[in-house]
Amino acid sequence: MEGTIHILSLSLLLILSLAQAGGLTNPKCAKFHQDNNKDSTTLQVLHVNSPCSPLKQQQKYTSWVDNVLQMQSKDTNRLQFLASLVAGRSFVPIGSGRQILQTPSYIVKAKIGTPPQTLMVALDNSNDFSWFPCSGCVGCSSTAFASAKSTTFNNVSCERAVCSLVPKRDCDAGTCTFNLTYGNSNIGGGLSVDTFALSADPVPQFNFGCIRKATGSSAPPQGLLALGRGSLSFMSQADSLYKSTFSYCLPSYKSPNFSGTLRLGPNGQPLRIKTTPLLRNPRRSSFYYVNLVGVKVGKAIVKIPPSALAFNPNTGAGTIIDSGTVFTRLVEAAYTAVRNEFRRRMGRNTTVTSLGGFDTCYTVPITIPTITLMFAGMNVTLPQDNFLIRSSSSTTTCLAMAASPADPVNSVLNVIASWQQQNHRILFDVPNSRVGVAREACS
Repeated sequence: MEGTIHILSLSLLLILSLAQAGGLTNPKCAKFHQDNNKDSTTLQVLHVNSPCSPLKQQQKYTSWVDNVLQMQSKDTNRLQFLASLVAGRSFVPIGSGRQILQTPSYIVKAKIGTPPQTLMVALDNSNDFSWFPCSGCVGCSSTAFASAKSTTFNNVSCERAVCSLVPKRDCDAGTCTFNLTYGNSNIGGGLSVDTFALSADPVPQFNFGCIRKATGSSAPPQGLLALGRGSLSFMSQADSLYKSTFSYCLPSYKSPNFSGTLRLGPNGQPLRIKTTPLLRNPRRSSFYYVNLVGVKVGKAIVKIPPSALAFNPNTGAGTIIDSGTVFTRLVEAAYTAVRNEFRRRMGRNTTVTSLGGFDTCYTVPITIPTITLMFAGMNVTLPQDNFLIRSSSSTTTCLAMAASPADPVNSVLNVIASWQQQNHRILFDVPNSRVGVAREACS
């Protein structure tokens, strides 16, 4: 876990387009592009900007500062999406990550249709509705699911009960349709069914959104795999196979050839793992809520008002584990207390600077205190790479957290984000109502 996070070097790496995925020649990427073992329920996970990712775009040179600010701006959109999932609000699926168009940040290989076609899809554990671009889509990327070539593909009629679960649904000539807002884009399509598989186990009659039209510049081209808790999510539809249990290890942002893993089902999950109770909040039924009870900086337990961390099913307040947000957000009172204690531990003689939304940065050699997230039943002490951003081209180091936005919905929500999760095995065990966390080097 030592070393700096080479954000700048990642932005300079180039990769072939998705259409050229089969021609990748990097030997370190060969394992990802091979077919999954027939008996395996463990899949590799890539960051979308990994050199092994066929979705990585050709990018112009950007500085470390520009990359960080780009990540922050995408997190703002992600938090708007999380706010939209409050009961009674419209569905606005907006992803996050440092890339310009591909959000969220982590992808896995999936197969859809008969015969199966390969797609690289983005993981989102706070979303319930999976959707993928389909052939003929106006405004989508050139790589899409050719639904006409699948013998098991069908559109879903408006009369089917599942249509009532689709966000912002409508009916077009008897077919269940939808029209979603995604950042500055509009995405339209129809509810469809086909055989879908992440591992060797096919899920027949899988319900998903088949995107036929996309406008604007925010639509991620790879589509979205929903791992949330709702009835339309992949885990719910594949419950007979995987028993609503999965875990992932998100690879470090600093590794140029990283690959994490997504493990499906109760078999093969860690036997020795710290756990905390999994909570359900009817106001935001998609989310994986946990009980964050405190934060330690060094050996000191930060004095945070209990109301800042309290779980409240009436308001949606509490703490969630989210794979799509990049940087952890704490409600204002909690973040201010943690930040001030961090600064105090750094010493009075150090000069604090800011970088965009990060208000606790240093430009001299510093001694860093530890940070421990305290959950009900378990403590997680973060490695420095999980709570700091270090420039590989300068001496700037920032605390990689920020305050939650001041809007009425997000102001009460704490989000444990992917930067803080990297190189940990995160277990979501719905039948046993628990979330587990264990250190695991998966870069």
